[in-house]
Amino acid sequence: MGYYEKEMKNEVEKSVKTAGNKSGKVEIPRVAMASEDMQSENLAKLRAVFPQFVKEAWKEDENGKHVEQTIDFDALRKFFEDEGMLSGSGSGTGASDEKFGLSWAGKSDAFRAIRTPATGTLTPTEKESKNWNDTENLFLEGDNLEVLKLLQKHYREKIKMVYIDPPYNTGKDFVYKDNFRENVSDYYERTGQSDGGIKMTSNAESNGRYHSDWLTMMYPRLFLAKNLLRQDGVIFVSIDDNEVHNLRAIMNEIFGEENFVAQIVWQRKRGRDNSAKFMSRNHEYILVYARYIDKAAFSRLKLEEVTLKAYRNADNDKRGAYRLLGVWARGTQGGSRFEFITKTGQVFSERLWLMNKDSLTKMDQEDRLVYKKGSEKIYRKLFIDENDGNIPATIWDDTSNAANAADEIKNIFDFQIFDTVKPIPYIKRMVQLATSENDIILDFFAGSGTTAHAVMDLNAEDGGSRRFICVQLPEETAEDSEARKAGYETIAQISRERIRRAGEKIKARYEKMDRYEMKNGDIVRSDISKNKNLDLGFKAFTLLPSNYRRWRELTEEDDEEIFLAQTKLFLEKPLIDRYDEKSVVYEVLLKEGFSLNAKVKKETHGSLDLWHVSDHEDFAEEKVSEMDGESKGKAKKATEAAPTAPRELYVTFAKTLTQDEVDALKLPKDTLFVCLDSALDDTTKVNLVRNLTVKVI
Repeated sequence: MGYYEKEMKNEVEKSVKTAGNKSGKVEIPRVAMASEDMQSENLAKLRAVFPQFVKEAWKEDENGKHVEQTIDFDALRKFFEDEGMLSGSGSGTGASDEKFGLSWAGKSDAFRAIRTPATGTLTPTEKESKNWNDTENLFLEGDNLEVLKLLQKHYREKIKMVYIDPPYNTGKDFVYKDNFRENVSDYYERTGQSDGGIKMTSNAESNGRYHSDWLTMMYPRLFLAKNLLRQDGVIFVSIDDNEVHNLRAIMNEIFGEENFVAQIVWQRKRGRDNSAKFMSRNHEYILVYARYIDKAAFSRLKLEEVTLKAYRNADNDKRGAYRLLGVWARGTQGGSRFEFITKTGQVFSERLWLMNKDSLTKMDQEDRLVYKKGSEKIYRKLFIDENDGNIPATIWDDTSNAANAADEIKNIFDFQIFDTVKPIPYIKRMVQLATSENDIILDFFAGSGTTAHAVMDLNAEDGGSRRFICVQLPEETAEDSEARKAGYETIAQISRERIRRAGEKIKARYEKMDRYEMKNGDIVRSDISKNKNLDLGFKAFTLLPSNYRRWRELTEEDDEEIFLAQTKLFLEKPLIDRYDEKSVVYEVLLKEGFSLNAKVKKETHGSLDLWHVSDHEDFAEEKVSEMDGESKGKAKKATEAAPTAPRELYVTFAKTLTQDEVDALKLPKDTLFVCLDSALDDTTKVNLVRNLTVKVI
């Protein structure tokens, strides 16, 4: 395309973005056509703090010549040098040109992948879903980089926990070959996706960019995942020896070394591998990071059965079962030294105690001390409801293993459909530690769907309402695999079917099971009715190219007539040919920041057909999660008593639209109304924007 055509194309796109009418009296903004622009967002943050370093400059690229906001790096560098804050500045701080950090060939591509907005859309596939109208779980099929970008607008800082089991880069598994310059259509064409799925190639150790390709694949996905985490959110990443060192380095860079929580060792094998060359590798790792370490909180583990047996109630204490713990210091234990006289007059000679005299006296007055006449030993009662459980350790040898995971998947499909499965108790442990009853868990390397299975299983067990979002590429199954023979052409198909079957098994199991819980120190039969609303379904979506028409790049062989024809088509028909209205509605709601669980229905008002989107996401609830103590309790009660009003959107594809038709809807001013730009004349545009929030396609 020549320079003239570039300039004309920019002018066309500018007019489409603003949707300005010919008189120039009013401009109606266009609906968002891509995911959030990370680069513009970061520039805005910098401009808010250092406005003097953000400048406007002319830039010429494949889109032509245009004005773009840029950073004045020379001025920024000089500022930090003057402040003595720049590494390698030589400004008397002792800094040198040597810096600590991880660098690799392709790191700039990773940053470019983060900055490039996603243009695709998530299209509902109800026939692949289960309980579409009732479920709030999501299964998203497509490249997880594109999907993570599309989730940013609504789900930013809403995810409580992320778990991923990415490719370990063993030389036999694949890595995602991202290309930041292409859109979803190009991506599917390049990867050879057909109805059968995407055929992946392995990242062989002989590849000269073996580690670099893996790092370039992981970095942008982890970066985007961090944005989705709540302030008290945490991420768990499974990995083995091949990349654990590199993974920890990039997670330190993305999350901050100060937000590192633990490197858990998981015993994945039951026995010893005597065929190993040097040593039997029986373990893998889980790297755990918090979004903000000072806001993170982890639950404790349930007490083991052997510990529970130590709690008794021999004297029928109305406070329930208890165990006895000595209150005197032993060995190297510190403490307070004093003589203690009980309320009955019994004297205990001066010694080191594990608590001060006032605390011990208070316990005695509350009948929490146990001692015998003539004995020098004194114990305190620890009631079972005072024990918060066991703090989790960093070695997990009690969360099942790979062999059991294989048995679990066989129990669902009756054959070994998937080779690298994680066991349910392993992921369930993470969910137990990091989430509470209404949280959202994200897994963007969903694989066989174990995370979804674990979330549903835990909800059935404890009455929770946790929701999962699973993302899986439609990667082809091997042609000679048992999965392919059984009719499963992609891993996404396996994952969805596993979730369907797991839900039925969970439902059948918990309907028959007697459940018990601890009340007032006694074990009593639990009311299973709290699980009647157990969510065992999922809404399925597929990543597809945008419904918005793309500008076809012109070549030197294209004449002015072709250019003008495309310009006319671009302005008059902004949507692709034979578009599906519901698919467009979901693209609008997704890119305008509505939840994928928003209620969508088609309505008719008079002569006007339109789509009504109602998003009941309770935004006040997430604010409550960031509070502590008494204020959190009060805010939660207030939220339950007065839930926030749903956010609403109306979309119409009417070819013409009158002021009277819109007025008849009686929409509140803060309701978003979307229509075709070509459906409005200048007068209607002027009147609409006075009384309504309007965007055009």
